[in-house]
Amino acid sequence: MLAALSRVAALWRSGPLSVRGGGRGLRTGRPQSGTDNMKPLEGLKILDLTRVLAGPFATMNLGDLGAEVIKVERPGVGDDTRTWGPPFVGSESTYFLSVNRNKKSIAVNIKDPKGVKIIKELAAVCDVFVENYVPGKLSKMGLGYEDIDKIAPHIIYCSITGYGQTGPMSQRAGYDAVASAVSGLMHITGPEDGDPVRPGVAMTDLATGLYAYGAILAGLIQRHKTGKGLFIDCNLLSSQVACLSQVAANYLISQKEAQRWGTAHGSIVPYQAFKTKDGYLVVGSGNNQQFATMCKILNLPELIDDIKYKTNHLRVQNRKELIEILSARFAEEKTSKWLNLFEGSGIPYGPINNMKNVFAEPQVLHNGLVMEMDHPTVGKIAVPGPAVRYSKFKMSAVRPPPLLGQHTVHILKEVLQYDDHTIRDLLSAGVVTQYEAK
Repeated sequence: MLAALSRVAALWRSGPLSVRGGGRGLRTGRPQSGTDNMKPLEGLKILDLTRVLAGPFATMNLGDLGAEVIKVERPGVGDDTRTWGPPFVGSESTYFLSVNRNKKSIAVNIKDPKGVKIIKELAAVCDVFVENYVPGKLSKMGLGYEDIDKIAPHIIYCSITGYGQTGPMSQRAGYDAVASAVSGLMHITGPEDGDPVRPGVAMTDLATGLYAYGAILAGLIQRHKTGKGLFIDCNLLSSQVACLSQVAANYLISQKEAQRWGTAHGSIVPYQAFKTKDGYLVVGSGNNQQFATMCKILNLPELIDDIKYKTNHLRVQNRKELIEILSARFAEEKTSKWLNLFEGSGIPYGPINNMKNVFAEPQVLHNGLVMEMDHPTVGKIAVPGPAVRYSKFKMSAVRPPPLLGQHTVHILKEVLQYDDHTIRDLLSAGVVTQYEAK
């Protein structure tokens, strides 16, 4: 075991894409000719032991930047979201397809000591280790941070949990809806006089994924400075509480309890959705000039000099009466007419789109937010593309989400340099599995 780990550690140190940066242990891609479109994380390897959403969303973003993401899945089962449907396309769930592009799948039984050995050998040649198990579970298998740090002191080890590594809730499973409730997000979401509402997408998971993504990049920079890896504690509860932003500050500074506002805003009026003759339009006025412009567009000039609405503070105080007046006016015309009237006004506005209209929205199309890929079993698929663009490289040559165990043999052979006999033995014993067409 130790000899094998020494071998793969040597591969990490001296492989063709592994050079020492600044004498401080940075593993980075060697400068090459024709690097105009080289992505910033090319040459880095991510060992991904995460499932569902927060972790896979983080590692997908790393993959978009060029990192090689090795996704470890349970043989015969895979990531939980492979079965989360409908909808399915063929045998693939659209949920899984949405957050797993640019990854390679290896199916390993990590409850088997031989499977643990494979994970440790992969960790020795990878730069980042990401997992989202309940605290302590991987340590019992010999795959906790202390275990990995001994054989891969360069590793950036990111643990994503529900509530943190320690504390009274640390052993609870982390689910977006529960963390959303405990963190207060659900309390401030929903109609003003109605019940709490779960956001339409798992925002707590997604926010945590983005925190993990940023923390991993920070960890890589820290390793460049020190030559040493580190442990990252990232969790749903902390991420969402941090994202409460001014709502939390209102309470912490002024002891002002939060409430639900529907589509409205607690501190700005008007700033909400208004029902039109055939839909909804969101309109806001962040200052007095914008409010005056809005009143002119609505043909309600008398509101501009009304003492009750002269400032935002007064408009907040007289919210109910003002919103009733504005709501009656918006309901008189169709959304399309209001869109034409507000065009070029400098007022923030926009329709509430359904999914069909989102992906027909000219700006969405212009921003390239539909990413098409050729999947090996279901053909062409489309998912939301990366949100950020860069001047020196493009998000090109995208890899479709992997089939379960699609890259098992490739990773064992090419990354760990296992011979064919060893691979056959592991497959026969069920320690690893590979994709087989049905």
